[in-house]
Amino acid sequence: MAKAKQKKPAVKAGTKSKSVAKKAAKLGSMMVVGGGVAGVQAALDLTDLGYYVYLVEKSPAVGGAMAQLDKTFPTNDCSL
Repeated sequence: MAKAKQKKPAVKAGTKSKSVAKKAAKLGSMMVVGGGVAGVQAALDLTDLGYYVYLVEKSPAVGGAMAQLDKTFPTNDCSL
């Protein structure tokens, strides 16, 4: 009896192993304008896809309105 070949487990969409991500060639560069929550998330997603990302923000800190909500709704959470 011949043994059946085992298939490799499927990888969830959007996840890569670290070795594959390091070996992947960079595709190009992208500029994300706005360092709010959506801009930072877009920049992270683009880097996962293999792009160099330039994040441009007019204020000296990223976070946008989310950084101001810390004073409105204080939770003592330092995750920003």
